[in-house]
Amino acid sequence: MEDLLKMKDKTIVIMGVANKRSLAWGVAESLHQAGAKLVFTYRKDRSRSKLEKLLEENEMKAEHIIQCDVNDDDSIQNAFQEIQKKADVIHGVVHSVAFAHAEDLKGEFLNTSRDGFAFAHDTSAYSLIAVAKASKPLMKEGGSLIAMSYLGAERVVEGYNVMGVAKASLEASVRYLASDLGKDNIRVNAISAGAIRTLAAKGVPSFNEILHKIEDTAPLRRNVTKEEVGDMTLAMMSHLSRGVTGEIVYVDSGYNIMG
Repeated sequence: MEDLLKMKDKTIVIMGVANKRSLAWGVAESLHQAGAKLVFTYRKDRSRSKLEKLLEENEMKAEHIIQCDVNDDDSIQNAFQEIQKKADVIHGVVHSVAFAHAEDLKGEFLNTSRDGFAFAHDTSAYSLIAVAKASKPLMKEGGSLIAMSYLGAERVVEGYNVMGVAKASLEASVRYLASDLGKDNIRVNAISAGAIRTLAAKGVPSFNEILHKIEDTAPLRRNVTKEEVGDMTLAMMSHLSRGVTGEIVYVDSGYNIMG
């Protein structure tokens, strides 16, 4: 299977590991098992120390750990310049970064603040565009960008509010980036993951209700795991999906197909 995936010695940048429950960590585990070389980014010093501890506890090696604030263009450019000094070629980026202010996830979407709307989109959607631009020069052999989305991008999910609108922007950005970067053999896709108990999910007031509804309604009658999201991300970054770009791939026990 490793030969089919062709991930051995491929260098992948992973953005957004917050803790062991993160989707990005599930992806890191799957890529590591497939033999990929992993470069991690972090935002603040405390995030780096948590990441280093997580890597040590799981006996995983990071090729490099680079600071990157996705709300700052200079920080993004500097991060990928640093990565280029250490790894002349990269083969993919996992963009698992999203954030909205807590007050904009409460009450009605109607009351979203202007600043909150802009910040959610900047962090959760525009950052993918900035990262794609900065990483493109390093993908000299082609590559794959994967973003993390959620069903709230296309349906109203109570309590998801402005994050749902930001994810819709993210998914549209995936398609436009796929169109721009295809000529460079760079593919851009998104994984729409089912509800998983991540740090970000704690900010959604109706999260527990969502979990129970999925168990009752989804064709597989269960919620998915970060490992399942990680494995599908691995497949979407690998040689196996070389003909796929601009797609939103659902890993949600089939919940999205139900009425």
